[in-house]
Amino acid sequence: MGGAVDLHSHTTASDGTLGPRALVRLAARHGVRVLAVTDHDSTEGLHEAMDEARKLPPLEIVPGLEINCDVPGAEIHVLGYCLDWEAEWFQEFLGAQREERRRRIHRIVARLAELGMPIDAAEVFALVKEGSAGRPHVAQVMVDRGYVKSVREAFDRYLSTSGPANVPRKRLTPVEAVRVIRRARGVPVLAHPGLANRDALIPELVEAGLLGIETYYPEHSTFQTTTYREMCARLGLVATGGSDFHGPKISRATHPGAQTVPESAWQELRIRLASLSGA
Repeated sequence: MGGAVDLHSHTTASDGTLGPRALVRLAARHGVRVLAVTDHDSTEGLHEAMDEARKLPPLEIVPGLEINCDVPGAEIHVLGYCLDWEAEWFQEFLGAQREERRRRIHRIVARLAELGMPIDAAEVFALVKEGSAGRPHVAQVMVDRGYVKSVREAFDRYLSTSGPANVPRKRLTPVEAVRVIRRARGVPVLAHPGLANRDALIPELVEAGLLGIETYYPEHSTFQTTTYREMCARLGLVATGGSDFHGPKISRATHPGAQTVPESAWQELRIRLASLSGA
């Protein structure tokens, strides 16, 4: 089972394995009609994705991104949709975020060396190229070096939030991320809350301007999906969803659209966007 709406996907502009055009073509082959490209701290893949989608009607690209945040003991991600992503101030903000990602890579590399798994940061950045550096790139180098058998194993044993090789970034709070997205006239949505187990933060995020919760997600249990759907109804939020597709070898989702998402999710997001712009 899959869906025509996928509001969470990644390209090589951050830590995905497919370029923007290849991602769009794959989504089209799987019947996706609405695809949000939401790279981590980067919008570099949007122009190519939109250009490719013009050749594949009725596929529509939703411009977005995913901002990574830290709270004590957990990592929180905030998705932003249909924001003014080309604004100079916003691109400067993303540039600063990516630079901090680069610094974090060096810190993770140092920690891995302490754990007896030396790698070269240059190997990591060679995978990233012009994209946004992240732990999946480190994990791939660990696989290439033979330290682990898969990217999943690298995360499970070393790179997860509580893993021995993980190091924090300069902290950006979820509230700050929500406010940045709202300043950019976008729709902020809390990504995969079931992974972080920090639901107590949601009221504060709503007060800051949060407009949705990613409810339909490959790693959410049936109970979690029901819980977040009911929470959205109670708080007046949009229940969104997506595959979080990074690539066939590193995602639980096997392709864009692998996660069923109600088509109404995109329509409700558009309504919220219209209300923000006063349309």
